Amino acid sequence: METTDTLYIRNMVCDRCRMVVRELFAELGIEPLSVELGVVRTAVAVEDEQRKRLDARLRELGFELIDEPRQQIVERVKAEIIRLVHRDNGALRVNLSDRLTEATHHEYSQISKLFSETTGTTVEKYFIAQKIERVKELLTYGELSLGEIADLMNYSSAAHLSAQFKSLTGMTPTRFREQAAGHRKPLDKV
Repeated sequence: METTDTLYIRNMVCDRCRMVVRELFAELGIEPLSVELGVVRTAVAVEDEQRKRLDARLRELGFELIDEPRQQIVERVKAEIIRLVHRDNGALRVNLSDRLTEATHHEYSQISKLFSETTGTTVEKYFIAQKIERVKELLTYGELSLGEIADLMNYSSAAHLSAQFKSLTGMTPTRFREQAAGHRKPLDKV
């Protein structure tokens, strides 16, 4: 009997990544039920030979299948944080630990310890780094004031955002806006 399959994929960080992965699955004749950041659910189980071809093609495109359960949890945490920061701005007002517990179905203390052991940084530092990358993006566009960006990103004030921004980047948001070209990182490198 054929069953569904859940595949975890490293480095899926944006909608374009989802599109590329969806197209790859179609090219290989694998029907995805859903393609989310870091997770693809298929209509049928992916056979070993097909899985090898899929992993090889994913690697050519800068992605990678993740089979180890601990790594899968870490990738789900990263994908959820990226979703919160870069796609669901309003969701930043929720409690991060509650959101990650709900998304991964693991206790936050377990998630936090595993994330730190695996990545060498804490969940909180990763979350802040993603927020700063989003702030850089918004500053580059020049459409919002610093106060509006601070509110959107759920900072208590523009001063708090400025202090955190300078702490991580070494420059003020104003200085960054003046020199914006070339200072942003790809999300999978944060």
